[in-house]
Amino acid sequence: MKKSTKITNTKTKNAEMKETEKNETIKDAYKLSKNIYDDVLSRQKWWSRLYIAFFWGNVDDVEIAGKVLDMIPADFSGTLLDVPVGTAVFTLEKYRKLPNAQITCLDYSEDMLSQAQARFTRNQLPNIRCMQGDVGSLPFSDETYDIVLSMNGFHAFPDKEKAFSETARVLKKGGIFCGCFYIKGECRRTDFVVNHVLARKGWFTPPFQTLPQLKKQLEQEYSAVELFHEKAMVYFRCVK
Repeated sequence: MKKSTKITNTKTKNAEMKETEKNETIKDAYKLSKNIYDDVLSRQKWWSRLYIAFFWGNVDDVEIAGKVLDMIPADFSGTLLDVPVGTAVFTLEKYRKLPNAQITCLDYSEDMLSQAQARFTRNQLPNIRCMQGDVGSLPFSDETYDIVLSMNGFHAFPDKEKAFSETARVLKKGGIFCGCFYIKGECRRTDFVVNHVLARKGWFTPPFQTLPQLKKQLEQEYSAVELFHEKAMVYFRCVK
């Protein structure tokens, strides 16, 4: 019995070490890209427009980000968790229009988080707090938030099962879970770049889900699921 317990504890510790290693790899990758991250996502440079067009197969990621943010009511005044916040390049303008909301922005990368915090500070948004943390172990009580937003995060999270479980746990009954990220099997070009470049560098972390797998996952956690996709980019709105 003691031997069995010892083996179980060893396996648990090994799993935790592997997850920590993956988290640190992700953190290092985003640290290296911190000076070009905004340009890539928002297509502010000619080269970023070419890259995004090639990577997503001409899918407009900026337009999809807008559709996701439109899922948040214009007069929203409740509690919102944004994980991962990244640099807030997409969310800043939306948050400026929500002065009565209480917004928590969480990211594992201190480099991303510091850029987001600087944005919020420059724009004098006192209703937003930023904190470093792990989506697989959220430091919040059950049913804390009215909305959980996750844009471009799940394809990077090392333990997606924990991430889905934790984001659902902290969401209130009747609350909204919305976001967008990469799914496999919808665009060969995107799959190739993800598997041979982005995953190896640490920006994306396998395993990745197909559209049917994601649908099944969300339907296990939520009472209502709206799922959309444009090639390898999926976006969704779920109600708990």
